[in-house]
Amino acid sequence: MADIRGGEVHWQELTRSECFELLAHEHLGRVAVVDDRGPVVVPVNFVLDRHMVVFRTDEGTKLDAARRGSRVAFEIDGIDAVAHTGWSVLVRGEAVEVIDPAELARVSRSGPGGCAGCDLGFPVGAGDGNRTRMTSLEGW
Repeated sequence: MADIRGGEVHWQELTRSECFELLAHEHLGRVAVVDDRGPVVVPVNFVLDRHMVVFRTDEGTKLDAARRGSRVAFEIDGIDAVAHTGWSVLVRGEAVEVIDPAELARVSRSGPGGCAGCDLGFPVGAGDGNRTRMTSLEGW
């Protein structure tokens, strides 16, 4: 618990199943990759498919990262401004291009919109998640 400007912040670590539940119900996240100019974070539409975060992209930074087998980070979050609560799930893994025809067909049926044949994914290993609650926002 931390004290920020008169309000108390309470942190609660999310369980693995809570992280998967949140990933399964959200469809907008942010993926972080490193290109030749350094780290870049971009929003993506995604689905959780068999414990794999899958999103579509055009040629460029994200696809290049997958083809290099780069490690990436993926994050989703949510807030409730009225209740002063929020949550965040962070997943890290190695980006891979989805090229297997059977997987492409399955993902295309349930996957995010975008260009065909540019599906990227990475297995969800250990996801880190937390929930936070501020008891007072006096002074903000």
